[in-house]
Order: sequence, then C-alpha cells, then structure tokens
Amino acid sequence: MEFDLVWMLLGLPLAFVLGWVASRIDLRQLRAENRSVPKAYFKGLNFLLNEQQDQAIDAFIEAVQNDPDTSELHFALGNLFRRRGEYDRAVRVHEHLLSRGDLARKDRERAQHALALDFLKAGLLDRAEDALAKLEATPFEAQARLALLAIYERSRDWPRAAAIAHKMHQAEQGDFSTRLAHYLCEQAQEQLAANNPPNARVLLEQARASAPQAPRPRIDLARLDLRSGQSRAALTALQAMAIETAPALPLAAALLVEAARANAAEAQAITCLQQHYAAAPSLDVLDAIVALTTDAGKPLAEARQWYLRHLETEPSLVAATKWLAGERLEHEQNHPQIQRALDHATQPLKRYRCAACGFEARQHFWQCPGCQTWDSYPARRVEEL
Repeated sequence: MEFDLVWMLLGLPLAFVLGWVASRIDLRQLRAENRSVPKAYFKGLNFLLNEQQDQAIDAFIEAVQNDPDTSELHFALGNLFRRRGEYDRAVRVHEHLLSRGDLARKDRERAQHALALDFLKAGLLDRAEDALAKLEATPFEAQARLALLAIYERSRDWPRAAAIAHKMHQAEQGDFSTRLAHYLCEQAQEQLAANNPPNARVLLEQARASAPQAPRPRIDLARLDLRSGQSRAALTALQAMAIETAPALPLAAALLVEAARANAAEAQAITCLQQHYAAAPSLDVLDAIVALTTDAGKPLAEARQWYLRHLETEPSLVAATKWLAGERLEHEQNHPQIQRALDHATQPLKRYRCAACGFEARQHFWQCPGCQTWDSYPARRVEEL
C-alpha cells in the first residue's frame, strides 16, 4: 500500500509536466500553421468583404503565387474573374486546376462545373455544352442538365432539349411533362412550316398525351383541325377545353368563333362562352360572344349590350371604347378623332404581361421572349390583371 502511494505521488507531477509539454507543442504547431497561411489571403478576404474586387483579385493572385497548390484560392480567384466579366482569365484558372494530377475528385468535379459556368457566361455555348456533358453522374448533374436545357432552348434544338427534359423527368429532378409538351408543339410548328401536317399531328398528339391538362396542345390541334377542314373535330375539342382547361379559354375564344361559324353552330358556341363568362369574365370571351351573337341574327346594338353589362361589374376602358365605337354621338363629326384617341389609349391595356419579368407583348407567348420562362404569360390582358 505504501509502495502504491509513493508511485502515485511521483506520477502526479510527471503527468502535469507531460501535459504542459504537449500543450506547448500544440501551441507551436498552431502558430506555425497560422504563419503558413498567406497573409495575402486575409487581405483578399478583407477587400472582398468591402466589395473592392480589384484589390481582392490582386491579393488572391499574390496568395496563389505564394502557395500554388491551394485549390480554394484558385476557386476564389476564378469566381472573382467570372463576376468581373474576365472570362478568359477565369477559364485559365479553372483549366489549371483540372490539369493538376493530384486534385481530389470532389475538387475536380467542382472545377469542371466552374469551367462550364465560365463558358456559359462568355457565350461560348459549344464549349459550355462539352464541359456540362462531363458533369453526368456527379453532384452537379441536375444543374448541368438545366444549363444544357437552356442552351438547347436558345438554339431551338427541340429534339435534344426534349431528350434532356425526359432524362430529368425520369430521374425525378423535376416535373418536365409540360415542358416536354411545349418542345413537341415547337417541333409540330416546324413540321407545319415545312408543309407536313401529318407529322405535325403526330407530334401534337404526343404533346397532349405528355401533358393532358396543358392548353397549348389542345389549341394547336384545334387550329390544325380547322386548317385541315375538320371543323367539327375542332369545335368539339374546344368545347371540351372550355370545361377541362377553362382558365385558358380566352386564348382560344377567337378560334372557337371560327369553328362555330364553319359548323353553323353559333348558338351552341354562345352557350358555351356565356357559361365560361359567367364564371370568369374575360375581354376575349366577351368579344367572341358579341361576334357570335351578331352572326346568330341579333341586331348589332343588342349584341353590343354585352359591353355595357361588362361595365356594370368591371371598370374596363377597353370595353367602353368598343361599345362607344358603335354609338352615335351628339357631335358625330368628331367621333372618328375621339375613337382614334381611345383606341390608341387602350393599346397598352390589351397587351399580355409576363408574370416573371414583366415583359409586355401584343400577342400571347408560351415562352417569354424576355426571360425565356415557359407559361409565364397569363391568359388575360393587362387591364384584367
């Protein structure tokens, strides 16, 4: 017992000394590591936080020269070059990283993604496409496929865009069924331009099957039916659309008028349009009702009463201008000038506006010409929003 006590008394000071020595070694190592980190790196961070990009780039270049093996410094420098629009320098930085044989797989994939972004920002779409293709089966796969999709859309390469969208849909990287339908409709338009209606019909049928609730394939098919002399099929399809995809009916109202006239089915079409108008008043549906009411033998003055009914619930300058166009004024000789002024004033109200970027256009677009977003244009005009 006395022997154990002696060893315990001797061991306590020894343990204290060993602990103190270990702590001093750790402190020396920490100081050595701090000294090994380039001061230029901290200078660069400071400049970056102060939004002084020119000075930050100079500091990071100095840091990379002092420690060329540090990949994080290369990534920071490359990103700064890209943000400044110096894409050629960004490309050189990221290509230098990719040329290193000792680069970890994770960093190599990251550098490949950064290089693809450099090419995209620089507008070098061919090189960007090659760089993005190398990101398959990497953590950047979904981002790369979206970028490829944007490239193919911009170049209007609809078959390749459809192939990418199908891959993403199958991989559950998003619901691309409606986008696929748009691609098929775009290909159908190209077939019609080449005077090949049968191929266009096949593509439109595929589009409708891809996205049954999408209005575009239905409208395009109805338009093709009318063009092919199948007006009854067009009328039936548009009446079904009024029930199944009702919010988009204003886009097909003029087409429904044409189909009804071709089948002498004005009364039937009026009933369909009036039911839709009662649920969701719309200027385009209103115009279609007025046109068909006149075709059905009603006096123009009676048909135009629809504009007054609309004004009872909707303060619409467009509807008021259309009603006024058929009225006789006290000073009728001044009517043409007044009507011209009102028509001019209502033109901006008849436009469609993209919900994503605010781009306005006289016609409805399925893809916004400004921001390239699909289905961002509501079926209603600016005055109705």
